[in-house]
Amino acid sequence: MRSIVSILGTMLWFIPNRLSSLGNNVGTAFVQVWANKIRSFLTVLGIIIAVTSIITVVSFVRGFGDYFTGFLRGLGTNMMVVYPEAVRGSRNEVLSRAELHVEDMYAVDAFAPAVRRTAPLIFHRGNVEYGRQQAQDVLLRGSSELFQPIRNYYVDAGRFFTAIDVENAAQVCVLGREVLRKLECDESVVGDFVHLDSQRFKVVGLFETKGSFMGENQDDLVVIPWTTALKMYPHFREYMAFYVEAVKEDKVPEAEAQVVAILRQRHGLKPEQRNDFGFFKQDEMLKEFHKVEKVATGILGGIVSISLLVGGIGIMNVMLVSVTERTREIGLRKSVGARRRDILSQFLTEAVVLSTIGGAIGIGLGYAIGFVASMHPSMVPVKVPIWSVALALGFSAGVGIFFGIIPAFKAAILHPIDALRHE
Repeated sequence: MRSIVSILGTMLWFIPNRLSSLGNNVGTAFVQVWANKIRSFLTVLGIIIAVTSIITVVSFVRGFGDYFTGFLRGLGTNMMVVYPEAVRGSRNEVLSRAELHVEDMYAVDAFAPAVRRTAPLIFHRGNVEYGRQQAQDVLLRGSSELFQPIRNYYVDAGRFFTAIDVENAAQVCVLGREVLRKLECDESVVGDFVHLDSQRFKVVGLFETKGSFMGENQDDLVVIPWTTALKMYPHFREYMAFYVEAVKEDKVPEAEAQVVAILRQRHGLKPEQRNDFGFFKQDEMLKEFHKVEKVATGILGGIVSISLLVGGIGIMNVMLVSVTERTREIGLRKSVGARRRDILSQFLTEAVVLSTIGGAIGIGLGYAIGFVASMHPSMVPVKVPIWSVALALGFSAGVGIFFGIIPAFKAAILHPIDALRHE
């Protein structure tokens, strides 16, 4: 019991004593920084540039990453497209013709429990005419009334076509905002007629704005009922893709496995035969992008971190000069009882304070650059992750310790008599 009390008493004495010593060292360090303001600023300039670069690079990569992720999630990450794909041999020769029918989609819809809903998909490009204006090479998609909830792509003017329009193969369409711009018209076009590949269509609605993605404008499209598209382009009847929406995002692999099993059975494929259909999945693109984002952050962060070494070398040089200038002070402190570890702690604290000040200024500048960049209308929101701030401060303090240890050690080992004789 006495030993426990003794240990606790020692700890209660030691901790406040060490904290007081550390506080004194930090105070002394700030006095030295303030006494040599210009030299201190030039010393930490490398640290400031390095930390600013790190914060800026990480925040910009994170901002674009969040924008990309949000965009993909807006298109539906639990959605995939099943499309016909010809089976090819070792010499790229076609071994079997690729076919998908609407009956395949109905079978998936009926017998795949991990699938919430499906919708036909016909891809084509065509020209849209309105009066004397023409929008050329517009992406045309034929689908069902479920296109909106599956793609998370809704109208904000007018309406989307209905199941009755699909059943009757109605000549109705929904336009994207980029098509509207090309036709030089406004929302008053809803209820009016346009010509799509020389066919007269009534405009029943306009899509909300989605923006561009990987160089492709998502608003440059026209959607019509798939039954109408088959009348216009009958060759798609046996070459039809379709959307598949899983019940949940984490059910996409299960839904894919069920689709594969159903289609292979319907197409009479043997176990050794390859699939005559393929998949396009949003979640795979998202996973691949996250990998690229991590690699890009690491590489760019590593490159700009090299400047931390430059800043650290600058701190070491200045601290060596400071030891030389304060040799008599070190001798005086040692002659009145200062131990080696006290001198070592003092100069090491000064190096850490210098580098931390530089890191703090760099973080502030990084935030400022991100804030100013975010104000540009064409720029994505730039976010500074908290972990990057902690990492930058930790690295800057680490640089102070690493490059400050040599000057601090040199000061600690000085003999008091030789130090007092120093001129």
